[in-house]
Amino acid sequence: MSYDRPNRGGYRRRYRDDYDDQRREPIETPQDKLKSAIIKLGEVDPIQEISRVQAHIRTLPPVISNLSEAFHLSVTEQPFKIPYYAALLRLLHDNPADEGMEDGVSLGKQILDEFWKGFQAYVDKLAWRETRFCVHFFAHLTSAGLISAESFAALLQSFTAVLDEFGVSHGRAKRAALCAAEGLMIAGAIISAQSPTSISDIISAIQTYIDTTSNAKWLVQPTLKLHTTTIDADSADEVLDSALAALKALEAIEFDGPYPRPYADYPELDPSTFTPFDLPSVLVTPEVIELDGATETEESTVQVRKEEWPEYYIRLFPDDVTPDPNTPAGYAVRTDLCAIVDIFEVNRKECARLLLEYPKWTLPGTFKPRPGAPLPESEPVVTNEWQLESTVLEIILGSSFILPDSTHKHVYYIGLITEVCKLAPTTGGPAVGKSIRRLFNTLADGLDVEIARRFSEWFATHMSNFNFIWVWREWIPDLDLSIQHPKRNFIRRALELEIRLSYYDRIVKTIPEEMCAESAYCLPSEAPAPNFEFDDPASPHHDAAQSILNLFRGRAKAEDVIAQLDSLKNTLESESSENGHVINVDSVMRSIAIQSLLHVGSRSFSHLLNAIERYLSLIRFVASGGVSQSAGSGIPEAKTDILNAIAVFWKDNSLMVNVVFDKLMQYQIVDPVDVVAWAFAYAAGFQSDLRTPLTVTTFEWSVIKGAMDKANGRVMTAMRRLAALRKEDDETRARAKAGDMDVDGDLKPENETTTIENPALASAFKAFSSLTKEQKSTLSQALEGFVACLAPSPSSTVGPEAQAVFTEKSWHNRTNWGREEWCIWETWGWYRHFCRAYSPYLRNYSTTLSTVAFARLEGSTDPAAELLQKIWNVAIGQE
Repeated sequence: MSYDRPNRGGYRRRYRDDYDDQRREPIETPQDKLKSAIIKLGEVDPIQEISRVQAHIRTLPPVISNLSEAFHLSVTEQPFKIPYYAALLRLLHDNPADEGMEDGVSLGKQILDEFWKGFQAYVDKLAWRETRFCVHFFAHLTSAGLISAESFAALLQSFTAVLDEFGVSHGRAKRAALCAAEGLMIAGAIISAQSPTSISDIISAIQTYIDTTSNAKWLVQPTLKLHTTTIDADSADEVLDSALAALKALEAIEFDGPYPRPYADYPELDPSTFTPFDLPSVLVTPEVIELDGATETEESTVQVRKEEWPEYYIRLFPDDVTPDPNTPAGYAVRTDLCAIVDIFEVNRKECARLLLEYPKWTLPGTFKPRPGAPLPESEPVVTNEWQLESTVLEIILGSSFILPDSTHKHVYYIGLITEVCKLAPTTGGPAVGKSIRRLFNTLADGLDVEIARRFSEWFATHMSNFNFIWVWREWIPDLDLSIQHPKRNFIRRALELEIRLSYYDRIVKTIPEEMCAESAYCLPSEAPAPNFEFDDPASPHHDAAQSILNLFRGRAKAEDVIAQLDSLKNTLESESSENGHVINVDSVMRSIAIQSLLHVGSRSFSHLLNAIERYLSLIRFVASGGVSQSAGSGIPEAKTDILNAIAVFWKDNSLMVNVVFDKLMQYQIVDPVDVVAWAFAYAAGFQSDLRTPLTVTTFEWSVIKGAMDKANGRVMTAMRRLAALRKEDDETRARAKAGDMDVDGDLKPENETTTIENPALASAFKAFSSLTKEQKSTLSQALEGFVACLAPSPSSTVGPEAQAVFTEKSWHNRTNWGREEWCIWETWGWYRHFCRAYSPYLRNYSTTLSTVAFARLEGSTDPAAELLQKIWNVAIGQE
């Protein structure tokens, strides 16, 4: 045939067929289809589908591992379906007459036995999220009579035993307590009948631990009131407090919980032929303390754990609109919705769909029917009738506003709210509007500065997704408040972000004229643009700056620009001596060089990066005071001049200031400690209509945060590299040692090959030590800067406003606060956030840092000094 003849196309045909075979989709086996059917249980009607899926399972030869894996994936990734998977497993415990099972063991019991092995693996790996949902599953199985109450109670007590561990971290204790509390909420009725003392023991253990967390809760509650250390429970709920309150409420009603129990309609299993599954005893794996990268002479860093603080979820609506998490029904709803938000972070569109479909997994009557939706087929079991969209918004915003940091990136929650509004525009939009108004009003009641910052970012980004439409006129009366009032700060910040996301002229058209006025201080009088000081021909040093600018535009070599700078410096020095005008020639030349370079790169980010990379040697020359062009060298005065020049050039665009600072730290032209020092020097010396000296605003905090994150990130990168090299070096030495053994297993005499030091490891160790010192210096500089601002020396000119913010009378009279009081209050807010956000790093150097920063405050009875030290002590775990 022609296919076998050369050069007749046959080979190409066979090649094409082979290629087509490679592109075909993998064939789905019957077991794969079964697994998919289990995972997709309830897509239409969960109650009707349970029996259908059960029949599907029985039609195929049982592959227990495949079935167990399907249940594992379903339970841990779709926890809102857990009651229905418990019902499915209950049906699989029935033994049909025509089904011959080995040794009389039902299919359901075989799956449960295999499922337990997977759960044990989760516990061993400290996979807390999966462990927690498996406990929920076991609790429903206990309620269904498939697991013995005594063994499940023992499982819950193994989690409460974690709370008694010496030095247990809050993250570990919180997760263990939630496992115990939520398991008891679901299966409490069965446990109380079989082991009533277990219930009181579990509740008592959780209560005892919660009582030890009051100071930590004070530091992360979402409101800041400097006159008191009591917890404000009106505006937010802490997750462990809510769990305990819901648990006690259930105990009072004999654990008649608000959970769907579809298995309750099935007949009881015959006790003569069925024995409940006894869960084996469990020992929760201890925490692993990572020591890789630690040195003998330097304090080592640790990975930042976001779960080391109590979790407060802010409340936005009354209890008749959204569920109260301190009640059993409210806590169950919040647990499910938070789980959906957490698990489906990888797909926000799917997450939004599941959130809006959540009511079908709850008891009928839990949520109010959506407008236009068909009437429910079944009668309401409960009559809560909460508003679904408002509940979803409250959950998402509560998760995004957790302090000191949210579980996922803030942009995820912003995008998720956008997807919810797209899927439910008629009901989602009003819920968003109500949430914004509620949060805006909370700003006047001491809403935490970090939450206010995130709120402004969400507001601006959300508006950008919906044509920047907002009823700004509602906030015109707030323009009569103090210029630094949190509400006016929010308006300024939101409009600044909207301009970044669009352009100035468009945003101006969306706001009323009252906000456009210059006296309103809502937005600048013109679009943010570069501010080249030497652009005006009438300005001093215009000609000198133009000569440098022309060299940059002509892409002159760095050496030629340096030569021109030296020539101009000599000219300016001679002119200064002749005219008798005393100027700092070095500062002027640095400002000319840096601003001219920024002017060339001001067209876009790519222009800026190209300009910096082309003239790196020049910038290093300027930073070193004209001595060196190598990385890492420089003098503090020259670095400060460079940072000042950047801040002046981009004085109307704080984002660009942060971007350029970050690039200079990346290229090691300035160090993080230089940037932090500059930020506090800027805060101490700068005064305008919008701020007072010795105060930290959102801009300074963004600069400080960027520098500290850079220093901490470098240390973590160096630590990981050092750990990898140590592991590699140990393996190399082990292989060399094995090669040096003779046939009898005895070591041969040492030679130079086995004792030689690893140069890469030595270099990494040196780099790690250097970066650790840099990190310590940066944190120390930040702490000292806050102390200098909040407890200034007696010689500084500090008005009575600094003391007024500490009194309860003044706080209740905050509507009359002026610019000074609100600036000081905001600075306290950023200090509190600094301590809690960077506490894992601060604890490593707590002794050294506190000794240096608080030395002059020792024994002081000043309220500011006492509050500074209290916040510090709570953050590092000493209170």
